Amino acid sequence: MDGGQSAEKIIRLQDRAEIAELEFRLKQREKQKLPSDQLRRKLESALERAQRRSLSEIADNIKIKFPPELPVSGKADEIAEAIKKNSVVIVCGSTGSGKTTQLPKIALKAGYGRAGMIGCTQPRRIAASSMAERVAEETECRYGVEVGCQVRFDSNVSDSTVIKFMTDGILLAETCTDRDMLAYEVLIIDEAHERSLNIDFILG
Repeated sequence: MDGGQSAEKIIRLQDRAEIAELEFRLKQREKQKLPSDQLRRKLESALERAQRRSLSEIADNIKIKFPPELPVSGKADEIAEAIKKNSVVIVCGSTGSGKTTQLPKIALKAGYGRAGMIGCTQPRRIAASSMAERVAEETECRYGVEVGCQVRFDSNVSDSTVIKFMTDGILLAETCTDRDMLAYEVLIIDEAHERSLNIDFILG
């Protein structure tokens, strides 16, 4: 989380970039003593919109519980600390240990999902949608609202989505319009060991 924003209204990374650009342009025009009323109104509008789009309150109200029977649940605090201290974390565990469903919740518990979505990729469409539905159920969220999924030809994502599941192809396609991936505060690349071309590009 960004210490420069209040806990209640953390501005999304995407909106921060837009606001910073408008502030820079406004300062330049004022410095050159050019008319700036229109640009100032545009900045005020962007700030108001950023406040409305904040994910902070939504993320703070998501219920986080870790099923005790899953091995990953016992390591939740340790993984959360690792995420806070490192820009890249590799989590290895056997199939069925709960990595796919619990890691997004661990990231949420660690304080992420406020300045951008927690993005989770899956190589296959069916896995992406079924995991999103599972996490929505576990967190008592609405599928397609707080927890969403986007695959080819089908998008169940809203402006209130905090945790987003998607195929790796969708994330790769998004880099065409969001090169810095500012829509996301955390990215979880699941099944990275499969080393598909999409995954290799994303990791790069």
